[in-house]
Amino acid sequence: MPDRPTIRIVVVDDHPLFVRGLELLLPAATDKRVEVVGSTGDASAAASLVSRTHPDLTLVDLHMPPPGGVRAVAAIRRTTPRMRIVAMSGGDDPAPALEALRSGAEGYLPKSSEPEELLPPLLAILDGWAVLPSELLRALLRPTRAVAIDLDSEERRLLRALATGRSTVEIAEELHVSERTVKRMIAALLRRLRVSSRAEAAALAGQVGLLGE
Repeated sequence: MPDRPTIRIVVVDDHPLFVRGLELLLPAATDKRVEVVGSTGDASAAASLVSRTHPDLTLVDLHMPPPGGVRAVAAIRRTTPRMRIVAMSGGDDPAPALEALRSGAEGYLPKSSEPEELLPPLLAILDGWAVLPSELLRALLRPTRAVAIDLDSEERRLLRALATGRSTVEIAEELHVSERTVKRMIAALLRRLRVSSRAEAAALAGQVGLLGE
């Protein structure tokens, strides 16, 4: 049976004991399938370390001294666009995790995870999946108050149409306007919502509970 490839990991974390624990426990818990090839406790040095060591995946602690873990994620994404990045945190607040995902992380794992529990999600991320704990996913999808989006009735109707996947032609027929007018209305709505695509607008509609109205 051919040897399985080793997953080479860089750890960005300012807690030396945690880093040393990963260095010792990950190889043992994964039958030497995972090894830490570099680490730094300086968020500003993360991108250069990743560039030098060429790991398969980078673990980044979100709660680090300035510039912080989220900035480290963004810097790694800029300098090594194909790098797979996993954010980690010991806290329960979903906000930093969401910021990390927006900055380019493919997944988030709590620092309380046991070493033997890390291999399946790391392999999934390397295969192109996004990995989130179920608690965080529910927090991110939980509807917020609809008043967070201040739209008039026509704008809300248009947003619902976008969120349900209707085409420009279908929306034009429903609103009794031209396709050109619909395109102009959609562009204005996206600017108002501060998003850049229909998909983002649809996600926002789901977050604020608009689809249940």
